[in-house]
Amino acid sequence: MDLSNYLLMKQEMSLMVVFLILIVYDLFASEKLKEYFQPMACLLFLAHTIYGFLPQATGTSFAGMYVCNGAEIAMKNILNVGVLLVMLQSNGWLSKEDTSFKRGEFFMLTLLTLFGMYLMISAGNFILFYIGLETASLPMASLAAFDKYKNNSAEAGAKYIFNAVFSSACLLFGLSFLYGACGSFYFEDLAFSIESTPLLIMSLVFIAVGLFFKISLVPFHFWTADVYQGAPTNVTAYLSTISKGAAVFALMTIFYKVFGGMAFEWHTILWWIVLITITVGNLFAMRQTNLKRFLAFSSVSQAGYIALAVLAGTAQGMASTMYYILVYIFSNMAAFGVISAIETKTGKVDMTDYNGLYKTNPKLALIMMIALFSLGGIPPLAGFFSKFFVFTAAAAKGEYLLVLFALLNTIISLYYYLLVVKAMFINTNENPIETVKSDNYMKISLIVCFIGLMTVGLASGIYEYLNTVGFGM
Repeated sequence: MDLSNYLLMKQEMSLMVVFLILIVYDLFASEKLKEYFQPMACLLFLAHTIYGFLPQATGTSFAGMYVCNGAEIAMKNILNVGVLLVMLQSNGWLSKEDTSFKRGEFFMLTLLTLFGMYLMISAGNFILFYIGLETASLPMASLAAFDKYKNNSAEAGAKYIFNAVFSSACLLFGLSFLYGACGSFYFEDLAFSIESTPLLIMSLVFIAVGLFFKISLVPFHFWTADVYQGAPTNVTAYLSTISKGAAVFALMTIFYKVFGGMAFEWHTILWWIVLITITVGNLFAMRQTNLKRFLAFSSVSQAGYIALAVLAGTAQGMASTMYYILVYIFSNMAAFGVISAIETKTGKVDMTDYNGLYKTNPKLALIMMIALFSLGGIPPLAGFFSKFFVFTAAAAKGEYLLVLFALLNTIISLYYYLLVVKAMFINTNENPIETVKSDNYMKISLIVCFIGLMTVGLASGIYEYLNTVGFGM
């Protein structure tokens, strides 16, 4: 065996080391030592995250099956930041009596799904891509059903696994057509064989549908609201940010590297999907009163914005997409962090419960407001710059009509985001939510999100770096 093939798998190897240390610690540590599991897990993953930012070699391994380039490294680092925030925010929930004994399982499953996302991102072959997809998807069902005896968590897990299986079946069906037509699963080989034939168009459709399910693009989004509402809040945050970001990057890579010769076909499909997704997500979000369902439909709309830059087919489009995912992680994690902190202490997740929140929890209300304003694209928050770069990338390729519709939908999104702000700062409540004291882990995560939302948009070097590592057709 040529061990040199593993040298490029720097982040995968590092993640496996963290995984093995934690699983051994969880299995053999005494009950007293297990009290330190959370800080140990967070510190180890922090070290892994920092390690990912260190310079590393690029290239291919396993005869081109594994690819490690600047874009893949940058995307993994972005996901690492999001997962670290999830780990920090989960402490309050995992410290409860009914979940504390499952703390180890939560971290194991989370790291396992992240490993699968790494393989998806670095895949140069559809076999490795599919292995990564399933490695990321199957443990996610267990995470969704983590609180199986309450909050419809078991139903959420069942719905997720059913949809995951269906989407995987669609993907495999498309891959069978692709292999039958081209005789290879390697991205580089396929790029030279792709042409607009009925068989390959059918393959494109099924592969795209399989990935659209993962991203929650309309009309493949029906599972999203129920799963997000039923799953534990921290798992919902993970689903809506990390999982979605990895799936969008995978979609972009496949469209650019494999189906570049069929750009007209997938461009037309994606154009209408993006338009419908942004609009439908916004319209349904306006009708929600449960904040987790509210953010579920908001994430559907946000997925449309993320996919908008994919249409550009350029390095600028890829850079805009990755930048949007980074900002979206900070925005969504801040919003879900506030919801998680309040739900852990009070069990309340309804919008009417947040009436008068500013009087009793001014800091949480402020962070929630900033997160929602960033999601809505209000300057000078990072969300404004992320939308600006996405619109610029799409407009540079002549997508003026779609950009116009996206801008109009931004106004609609501002309306329902302001509904939550109005509830917190203007509406009155005779019995407002009592003062919530968050643990230090939650405070650190919210501070990081706050700093990210206030500074990332102004740090031009981040986007410039992503623009240098991005690639197009």
